[in-house]
Amino acid sequence: MDRRAPSSGSGKRFLTSALLFMVTVAIVTALGVAGYVFYLLARLPRVDRLADYKPPIVSQVFGDDGSLVGEFYLERRIVVPVNKMPRKLIQAFVAAEDANFYSHKGIDYFGIMRAAVKNLLSMRKKEGASTITQQVTKSMLLTPEKKFSRKIKEAILATRMEEKLSKDEILYLYLNQIYLGGGAYGVQAAAETYFGKNVDQLNLAEMAMMAGLPKAPNTYSPVKHLDKARERQAYVLERMATEGYITQAEVEYAKKTPISIHPMKKVNNDQSAYFLEQLRIQLEQKYGEDQLYKGGLKIYTTMNAEMQRAAYESVRSGLKAVDKRQGFRGPVKYLKETEVDAFCAKVEEGIDSALLRTGETYQGVVVGFNQSKGEAIVRVGERKGILSRKNMSWAGRLAMVNSYGKPEKGNRSLALGSVVEVSVVSPEIDKEGAQFALDQTPEVQAALVSIDPRTGGIKAMVGGYDFKKSQFNRALQAKRNAGSAFKPIIYAAALDKGLTPATIIDDAEVEYPDGAGGTWKPKNYDGTFRGPVTMREALTNSINIVSVKIMEQIGASYAAEYARKLGFTSPIPANLALALGAASISPLELTSAYAVFDNRGELLPTSVITKVTDNDGNVLEQAAAPIPVPVVSPETSYVITNLMQSVVASGTGHRASLIGRPVAGKTGTTNESKDAWFIGYVPQLVTGVWVGYDQERSLGAGGSGGQAAAPIWAEFMQKAVALLPVEDFTAPENVTFVLINPRTGRLARERTPGAVMECFIKGTEPSAYDNEGDSSGKSPPKDE
Repeated sequence: MDRRAPSSGSGKRFLTSALLFMVTVAIVTALGVAGYVFYLLARLPRVDRLADYKPPIVSQVFGDDGSLVGEFYLERRIVVPVNKMPRKLIQAFVAAEDANFYSHKGIDYFGIMRAAVKNLLSMRKKEGASTITQQVTKSMLLTPEKKFSRKIKEAILATRMEEKLSKDEILYLYLNQIYLGGGAYGVQAAAETYFGKNVDQLNLAEMAMMAGLPKAPNTYSPVKHLDKARERQAYVLERMATEGYITQAEVEYAKKTPISIHPMKKVNNDQSAYFLEQLRIQLEQKYGEDQLYKGGLKIYTTMNAEMQRAAYESVRSGLKAVDKRQGFRGPVKYLKETEVDAFCAKVEEGIDSALLRTGETYQGVVVGFNQSKGEAIVRVGERKGILSRKNMSWAGRLAMVNSYGKPEKGNRSLALGSVVEVSVVSPEIDKEGAQFALDQTPEVQAALVSIDPRTGGIKAMVGGYDFKKSQFNRALQAKRNAGSAFKPIIYAAALDKGLTPATIIDDAEVEYPDGAGGTWKPKNYDGTFRGPVTMREALTNSINIVSVKIMEQIGASYAAEYARKLGFTSPIPANLALALGAASISPLELTSAYAVFDNRGELLPTSVITKVTDNDGNVLEQAAAPIPVPVVSPETSYVITNLMQSVVASGTGHRASLIGRPVAGKTGTTNESKDAWFIGYVPQLVTGVWVGYDQERSLGAGGSGGQAAAPIWAEFMQKAVALLPVEDFTAPENVTFVLINPRTGRLARERTPGAVMECFIKGTEPSAYDNEGDSSGKSPPKDE
C-alpha cells in the first residue's frame, strides 16, 4: 500500500482558513462591541445637565415665632455649597472613599488593580474601587440595576463628568447627595442627625466619623453602634494622615476626643403630625407633590410650637387617665419562651436611641419575678428593668405566674412571656436596672384645637392619640353630638330675643310630642328639678329642661339659623333636641363658634398658613389680613361670656379654674356619656376638647365633660397661657351691672340676703324691686 505524506499546500490552506476565521470572528466581535458601545453611548443621559442639577431639597415649616416645626421630603437633604464645608471634612471623605480623586479622570485604574489583588487574596469582595465620580453617576444618572452594562455606562459617564465638571462641582453633588444613615442625605442633614450641629461646626473627630458612614451607614451608625463607628473613624483618620491631610498628632487627639451624640431636635414628630397633615393636604393641592417634597418651599404657619407640644402632651396624659379608669385590659399577648429573643430583637430595631427615653412607652416581655418584693422583671429589646408593684397599682393587684402561657385569670395576671406596655420611669445603665411603669395604649380618642380669636389662626391641633395608627383627624373630621356644649349658642340666641341672665324659667318636668305618636320627656343630668331658676343658674348647672324651654320660647328655626351664622357648616336640625346639642358637628366648628363670642361677636375664617416662599425666597402666597364679619353684637358676646365665667367659677366647668385667670367655658356630655366636651377661652385664646370612642360607646365612670375633657383643657391651657399676659374680658359701654334677687330676677336693694350683681345689655335690666330674700341653700353642681 502506497502511503504518501500530506502535501504542504493543504496544511497552508488549513492555516489560512483558520486564520481567516479567527480574523473574521475578531472583526465581528469588535464590530459587535463597538456597536454595543455606540448603542450605549446613544442611550446615555447627558452629563452636562448636572451642572444645573438641583438636588431634591427639604420643604421646611415654621411656627409663628420663626422656629422650625416640620419638614416635608422624600429624602431629608439640606444643600450646602462646597465653600461652606470645612476643608478637613472634604478631605476625610476623599481619604476614605477615593484617595486619588484629585488626580484621576473619573476612573482610578490603579485603585481597580489594588482592589482586585486584595479581593483575590481574600477570596471574597473585600474592597471596591468605585471613585467618587462613579458614585455620583451611579446615584444620579443611572438606575440601581446590577448588570455588566451598567458598569460600562458608569465608566463612560464618569469620564464625561470629569470633562464637564470641576472637582468642586463633583464634590458638591456627592456630599449633598450621599446617604449617610438615620434618614439623612448629605453632610448637613447628617451633621444635624448625629451631632445636632451645622456642618461648619463639626470637629475633626466628628468629621472622620461621618466620613466613615458611606461604606455601611447602619453598621457604622454612632447612634446604635458607637464602638463600630469609632473603629471606622480610626480608619478614616489614619487614611487622612497617610494622604498628608493631617498629622499623626491630630489623629491621636481626634481618637481621644469624646463623641457626644446629640441629634438636633427632630421635626415632623408625633406632636405636630395632625397639624402638619392638614397643612400637607392644602399645599399638595395647590403646589403639587414635586414642589412640596423636592422644591425646598418655606412654609410659615400659625402654629405655636410650645402650645402644640402642650396640646400633644395634654391629650396623651388625659386619655391615659380616662383609659386607666376603665381598668387593665391585660397583656397585649403571650409568648412562648422560644419566641422571646426574636420578639425582643424586633423591638430593639425600632429603638432609635442609645438609652430608653424617660417617659416614652415601649413593648416589653415579662421574663422573671422577684416574688418577695412583688416585682416583675421586664425585657425591652436588649435591656432589662424592674416593674414594681407601686408602678402598676392602677391595674389592681395582679397575680404573678412563674410559667409561660396564658394564665387562667387572664387580665388579672402577669405570666412569663406576657407582652406588656411599659413607660420608662428611669433609663437603664449598661442595659440593666431601668425602672418601668405599667402602661397601656388607650382605646378612647380625643381631639384638641386652639385658635387665636383675634386672627383666626390655629395655634395648636391634635386629632387623636397616635397619628401613626390613625390618620383620621378628629379635630376636623369627627362629627359628634355636642351635648350641653351647644347650650351657649342657644342662650346667646335667647339674649338677642330679649331674654336676660335674670330671666326666670321653671325647672320642672315637661313633655313634648315626639312626632311618632309618643312623648319626649327631657331629663336633667343629675335627675333633679330645681323649680324657678335664672338663666345664669340654668347655664351654670347645665340644666337641660330649662334649655329646652328656652328653645321652645325663641323657636327652633331661629336657633338653628343663629347657629349657622356663627360659622357652622354641618347640618343644624331645627328641633327642640338642638337645645341639648343634638347636632353632629366637628370640634373645630364648635370651637370656632365660641371664638366669635371671644372676639366681640366678629366671625373670622380659621387658617394655618401665613406665607409660602420658594427656595429662592420668592413669595408664592401671603395671607391677607382677615376681614371680620360681625354676626353677634359685642354686648351679647360679653354677656354670654360672663355667663360662661360662672360655669367655670361655680358650675360644671370648675376644673378649668385651675389656670388662675379669667376664663369662660362650657362642659358637654351626651347621652350615656358617649361624648365629653369642654370648650373654653381667655381673651387671647379659645380651645376646644372632645373625648370619645370612634365607635360610639359609653366612656363609663368619670366620662362626663367635666371629668374627661375639662382636665385635658386645663392641663393644656395652664401651659399655653403661660406665654400670654393676664387679661380680663372687657365689658362694652352698653353693658350695665345691677343688683338683683336671683330667686325672682328683680332688682334688689343693698344688703338684701342672697342678692347678686348681674350684667345686662342696657335697656333689658329689670325695673321693679323685690324684697324677697333667698333662704334656700344650694348644693354644689355635679360634673356634666
